[in-house]
Amino acid sequence: MPTTSHPPRRAATRRHRAVLAATVSLLLPLMTAAPARADNPADGKGAPKDPPAQMSTVGGELLGREGPQVQLGPGAPALPKDLSGRSWLVADAESGEILAANNAHWKMPPASTLKMLFADTVLPKLPRNQTRRVLPSDLAGMGAGSSAVGVKEGSTYTVHDLWLGVFLRSGNDAVRVLSAMNGGIPRTVKDMQAHADELQAKDTHVVSPDGYDADGQVSSAYDLTLFARSGLQKADFREYCSTVTAQFPGEEKPGKKRESSTIVNTNRLLTGEGLPAPYKGMAGVKNGSTTKAGNTFTGVAQHDGRKLLVTVMNPSKAELYQVYKETEKLLNWGFEAAGHVKPVGVLVPPKGATDKPGGKSGGALGSSEHAQASVAGGTGGMWTAVGIAGGVLAVLAVAGFVVHRRHPLPDRMRQRR
Repeated sequence: MPTTSHPPRRAATRRHRAVLAATVSLLLPLMTAAPARADNPADGKGAPKDPPAQMSTVGGELLGREGPQVQLGPGAPALPKDLSGRSWLVADAESGEILAANNAHWKMPPASTLKMLFADTVLPKLPRNQTRRVLPSDLAGMGAGSSAVGVKEGSTYTVHDLWLGVFLRSGNDAVRVLSAMNGGIPRTVKDMQAHADELQAKDTHVVSPDGYDADGQVSSAYDLTLFARSGLQKADFREYCSTVTAQFPGEEKPGKKRESSTIVNTNRLLTGEGLPAPYKGMAGVKNGSTTKAGNTFTGVAQHDGRKLLVTVMNPSKAELYQVYKETEKLLNWGFEAAGHVKPVGVLVPPKGATDKPGGKSGGALGSSEHAQASVAGGTGGMWTAVGIAGGVLAVLAVAGFVVHRRHPLPDRMRQRR
């Protein structure tokens, strides 16, 4: 049986490379800044060296086993070599089938990938045009070395501004202000934990909404993939995680016109910054880095109509951008292997949703952008297609794009103004 005839490749041509180089030169001060992170530079020293003897079997018995799990069929390519991620997972975003995994339920510090759960929990509650004048108490307690988008006390921001700060710059300051609007940090942590439980993300314990290293705060590659899949059901979530550049308001000063600055997404597979080019079809989702977590990343991409989610946690290799390189390898493998492997597990549906083919979630499927969709354990099941558009710099057309089955999106995301 032949493998997929069109494996994905990086989206780059000479013209695109030239334009990208010119664009990067204009944005160099921002794009070469230290990557957004929940804490301080990652070395992974706080991460456990070996997975536990027993792990959860949510989603399938094989997912509780240590080490790589894959069931290759005729024509299936071998797993990529030199993968150093302590935990990783490759899943079909629509069917929920897990094509391969490695220590999928290993509970580890998640870093800023936990912001996917934060967004999935809080984003539907706050209208995007709602404003907040930032109080000193809003930013109190933010961890030393936190990534920030530049929120200033006494200045006013829209919810839309703040979410751009969360997704593009992983701004803990923006997370703090949004949490204040949601009733405060303790309330937000409680809400996030309740939502994780609803999604059956049983490996996750939330302590801080921004992913900053905290005692007892853990998640897993399996749970992070659940968060991404749930978040991608929401139009605003899809918009923000696929946006490459945006304008963020500066500080308000009496008698002076308020300026804004360009912010650039820190997802390097989306922008191509520091890599040969953006990854073809990449459309989000979230990266993270802390001392305890090392580097973490969950990404979603489409190729030839198939949508894959990949999560990689804490690569042991210390090479620059290793988490993105390993994600790319797993995406390439997944697109080639799909249809030639037997799933090793499945992304479970939220509580109250049925996993029977043709079943519907509680409520009318597709009746709301914020509705949870039914998820099926088998290929015959039904799931609302991930409706995402790959984010690109306005001058580039280098990515493949995911199209919602019912509501096709424009051919490419515009640069946010």
